[in-house]
Amino acid sequence: MQRPSTIPAMDKPLILSLDSHGVPHRWISWQQACFYYAKNLVAWTLGDETFTYYGGVSRITGERSSITAHSIVAIKGKALAAKGFHQVPPLNNRELFRRDRHMCGYCGGEFSYFRLTRDHITPLSRGGRDTWMNVVTACRHCNGHKRNRLPQECGLELLYAPYVPNKAEYLILTNRRILADQMEFLKQHVASHSRLVFDPACASA
Repeated sequence: MQRPSTIPAMDKPLILSLDSHGVPHRWISWQQACFYYAKNLVAWTLGDETFTYYGGVSRITGERSSITAHSIVAIKGKALAAKGFHQVPPLNNRELFRRDRHMCGYCGGEFSYFRLTRDHITPLSRGGRDTWMNVVTACRHCNGHKRNRLPQECGLELLYAPYVPNKAEYLILTNRRILADQMEFLKQHVASHSRLVFDPACASA
């Protein structure tokens, strides 16, 4: 039998919300989850984990109110258009480095966040764009060596191809504390070419 967690609310992981069709939507806080439950806006739930949040004591019954939330909840009335799932997510360094597993795209070395940079394969000064498909993670040494040149112009070779994360991948990239059942659900919506599904540390890096 499933037993709800009673750890302090401040330590609760984020809840994965879906639209009414089961498409991953966004991470929500425990407060937002309680709001959806209280307003009867939860269509259905998934997940092995449940969390119980306690409120005040009723002056009439003397009982303490509580809401038990699942780790994955589908919200009524939030059907997303198909194009919404494939919408290009915002690009920033943290998610870029995690997409590339903190590996330099040129030397293959793995580095900490502060030793990595965003490299534009085709430099901005030469007409390149700041998009997921034109950037890779690069260590400071390789980026400094490449400067404003194309990789082939300075003897460098890309070790992996850039790609645009879909919505499920982006949700993985943006949460450092993903529960096992949430990760299993998201992986079903991740593209086969993604490097995330092969990285056991992608949810905690």
